[in-house]
Amino acid sequence: MDVSIASPTDDLPARVARRPTIGGDEVRKLLETPREALWARADAIRSERVGDAVHLRGIVEFSNICANDCLYCGIRRTNRGPKRYRMSADEILALAHRMKGWGHGTIVLQSGEVDRPRENDRIARLVERIRHDTELSVTLSCGNRSPEIYRRWRDAGMDRYLLRFETSDPALFAELHPDCTLDERLDCLAALADLRVQVGSGFMIGLPGSSLDTLIEDIRLVHALDLDMVGVGPFIAHPATPLAGRANLWADDPEMVFQVIATLRLVDPDLRLPATTALDAFFPGTGRDLALQRGADVFMPNDTPGRYRHDYQLYPNKPCVDEGDGSCAGCVTARIWSLGRMIGEGPGHSPKSLRRSPVA
Repeated sequence: MDVSIASPTDDLPARVARRPTIGGDEVRKLLETPREALWARADAIRSERVGDAVHLRGIVEFSNICANDCLYCGIRRTNRGPKRYRMSADEILALAHRMKGWGHGTIVLQSGEVDRPRENDRIARLVERIRHDTELSVTLSCGNRSPEIYRRWRDAGMDRYLLRFETSDPALFAELHPDCTLDERLDCLAALADLRVQVGSGFMIGLPGSSLDTLIEDIRLVHALDLDMVGVGPFIAHPATPLAGRANLWADDPEMVFQVIATLRLVDPDLRLPATTALDAFFPGTGRDLALQRGADVFMPNDTPGRYRHDYQLYPNKPCVDEGDGSCAGCVTARIWSLGRMIGEGPGHSPKSLRRSPVA
């Protein structure tokens, strides 16, 4: 199959997206396509399929308490460095009211993983209050839960759930995540899809122990899952973890991350693809801008109050850690305008979700 993508009339993305599966050879050819050509084609498809608006989804890292001990993560259970915190519901709600004025259509509530009845109840009440009192869409990212808890959160008003599978390699997943298996993570994603909420997932690029073949299988898994949103970013180990000092597989070829973003846009044109924060750590000050020019269409500013940010560093050199409350809003707007793009209005729901029927 011809995988040349330089021509704007090439129908490869449409042909691929209609297939039940995508072959590894097809993904490999895309990843090996000359970069400027691939990026230009991905940007054209992004404009055609999801438009030029960049939707803002503000992240609020409301708790860094985590029961898991993932080998690369700065808030892992056994890391004694961060001061553990949990924001109050009133504090989060006050912040949500401000976010609407900053042009954000979505609040992304992110935390460590604590699967306890009291915490699950607290999150459900928080979602209800945000949906009742604001116009924001609500995305949760709180780890593995049972289908019953996901249903409860959906009924409370959750629109989306973000749960990255991190790697498609079961053995590598098990090595990096001692508290979970890849099958368990995929079961959670399946339960969310059954509830007809918008499902986001993704993976890390350049994990120790991975390879180009792993990356190809990661992209194939994204395609098979038929996700609404996919967030990818480079592996960067926190210095207080067992993987401290381990280099990214693509350290000598860092722009592979943009090959992945562009390839994802081509194999699944209707995805919401965020320019993730870790890109600015890998490419200081420019990573997210470059992603928006190479297939991405969502920006996720950090709206966590400044006093908590130092204690929610999943990886080192995380941008915006020293900025004040609300400071990301003006910066993000200026960055997006400088690229000739505009801020998206409304929740920015996935085009796929608009074609689905809700379920009871």
